[in-house]
Amino acid sequence: MTNPRTRFFSILRHSMGVVLIAVVTMTMLPSTAPAAPEPSPVATRWEFTFDNGPLRLVWIDTGKGARPYFYLTYKVTNFWGTDLLFAPDVQLTTDTGVIQDSGAGISSAVTQQILDMLDNPFMDSPINMLSTILQGLEHAREGVVIWEAQDLDVDEVVVYLGGLSGETEPYVVGRDTDDPHRYTLRKTMMLRYSTPGEFAKQGSRPFGQVEKRWVMR
Repeated sequence: MTNPRTRFFSILRHSMGVVLIAVVTMTMLPSTAPAAPEPSPVATRWEFTFDNGPLRLVWIDTGKGARPYFYLTYKVTNFWGTDLLFAPDVQLTTDTGVIQDSGAGISSAVTQQILDMLDNPFMDSPINMLSTILQGLEHAREGVVIWEAQDLDVDEVVVYLGGLSGETEPYVVGRDTDDPHRYTLRKTMMLRYSTPGEFAKQGSRPFGQVEKRWVMR
C-alpha cells in the first residue's frame, strides 16, 4: 500500500506541474488585442503613382529677418484608368513632438521665393496642386510642400502624405471597453528622414531618407 505521505507529495508535484504548464502556455499565446491594419500590398482602390524629391532646408528673408523652412518636391502621376481629384493632405512630425500641416502659416511670398529658387516651369504651388489630374504620364503634376522649421535640433523628421490613395480601413480602439472609439484609417505615404543634431548650417544639402513606405493612418 502506498504511503499516504508519499501519495500526497506526488499529487502536489503533479498539480504544480500542471499549473506551471498552464502559465507558460498562456504567456506564449498571441495577444488578443487587434493589430493596427496594414495597407494592401496591391492597390485595391484608386491610387496615384508618387515620386518624391529630397527634403531640404532653406532660409528665407521674410522682411523680419531670415527664417528656416523645410520644403519637399514631388510628382504624382495618374495611371489608374480614370481622371482623379488630387487633394493632398501632408503633415510633418519630428521626434521632439512637433506636428505641422504643410502650408500652415506659410505666406504666398515665401512660397513664391521657393518656387523661384527651384526654377522649374512645371512646378505648381500647393494651392494649384489641388485639382483633377488627367490620365497618363504626359499629365503628371509636380508640386512642393513647405513647413516653417520650428525646431533646428531634432534627430528625425517624418512626412506623411495623404490623398494619394482611396484605400481606407475601419479601426476600433477600446473595443472591449465601455467607451470604444472608431476611426477610419487611410492609406498614406510615409517618408522618414534622419536629421541628426543641430542643422542650422545644413545649407541646401538634402536630408538622408531612411524609409519610404505605405502606412494606414
